[in-house]
Order: sequence, then structure tokens, then C-alpha cells
Amino acid sequence: MTTSQPVDSALESPADTHADASPSPAWAEIITTQEVVAVGLRTILENAEGGLTITTQGPFDAAADAEPDVVLYDVIKLHQEDGKELDRLLRQTASCIIAVDRTLSPVLGRRARDAGVEWRITLGITGDELVTVIHETVAGHLDESAVAQEWDSAEHLGETAGLSPREGSVLGLVVSGLSNQQIADRLYLSINSVKTYIRSTYRKVGVSSRAQAVAWGIQHGFPVDAER
Repeated sequence: MTTSQPVDSALESPADTHADASPSPAWAEIITTQEVVAVGLRTILENAEGGLTITTQGPFDAAADAEPDVVLYDVIKLHQEDGKELDRLLRQTASCIIAVDRTLSPVLGRRARDAGVEWRITLGITGDELVTVIHETVAGHLDESAVAQEWDSAEHLGETAGLSPREGSVLGLVVSGLSNQQIADRLYLSINSVKTYIRSTYRKVGVSSRAQAVAWGIQHGFPVDAER
């Protein structure tokens, strides 16, 4: 007589053991001084439909030092504060900072841009567009977004190849011979952020190695020893 035996969990396939697992939600933190803006953005994001769950409070099981995937920073805060919080977010976290720009107060947007924020949206975007921006950010495709806009800025090295000011800065330090860790220290970025900028730069200029990136940079006017 044959009897059935319990299946040893160690022999189960990954598909069996993780069949009910769901991806971690994307964490989009909202920073604003205006409650109506916070409530509006939070309602749109936390009720979004689609394949990505979005939380504005952080996953319940997140580590104490966990950082948001995206920070929506309302530039109106720069009207009431000195910008130290924005500077901390830019220098000490790996979160993607997107400014919520106020078109009627362009000076606040310029302050955010000058502080180092590269991307912006306005309060005029639709709910679907806002959700799309979060999806694009988490997927690493923000530079292809039709909704989020890069700040207009003065001409910088690499601009003609489509490099953002930050990508140009990172490439400049690569050309100067700095290591990834040295670049991170110099620009107050995490090492993962530096690697992300390098990968996106490689893709934009059509190279696949550091040596090729250095050669490309020299050919396009990046100084070799400027940052040593």
C-alpha cells in the first residue's frame, strides 16, 4: 500500500515557494507645507491601478534607515525654509528627487534647480501622468519620460550628447581618473547612484567600458586633470 508523504519544502521549486510573493511597493515620499497638496498627491498615488503598488508612508517592514524610491519635493518649502532639508536629500540619500514646481513662483524652481534637482513636474499634471512618473522612476526610465521635465540649464559639457548636468559632472570626474568611491565622496552621492549615472552615460554616448568613456570624454572637450 502506498501512502502519500509530505513534500519536503527544500525540494520545492522556486515557482512553488514564491508563487504568492508580491513585489515590494514603490515608496514615494511627499514633502510639502500645504496639506491640500499632500492629501491630493497621496490619494492619487495610493489608489493607483496597475502592476505597481505605491505607498507614501514607506513599507511597514522597511528597515529603520530605508530611503524612499522617489521624493516629490514641493518647491513652496523653499519660500518658508532655508533649503537644508532639500540639500540633505540630494547629498545624503539615493532617492530620486523630483521637484513639484510652482509655475507662478519661478524663483523657487530656480532655487531647486541650482541646489541640484534635475527633474520637475507641475501641479497641472493629471493623476495618470503622476503615476506614470513614479513607474518610470522606479524602472530607471525617467530620462525617457514624456511627463517629467529636466530643468533648463546653462550649457554644460556633454549636453549635445543628451547628458544631464549630473551625468556630465560624473563623466568629468571619470575622465579625470577618479574612482567610483572618490566620485561619490566628491559629489555627496551614494556609490549606487554613481554607478547608475555611469551606466546611463555609457548608454547615451554609445560606449561599453570606462576606457571608452574616458576616450569619448577627451574627444568631446572634458579636461583630463581638472578635478584632481
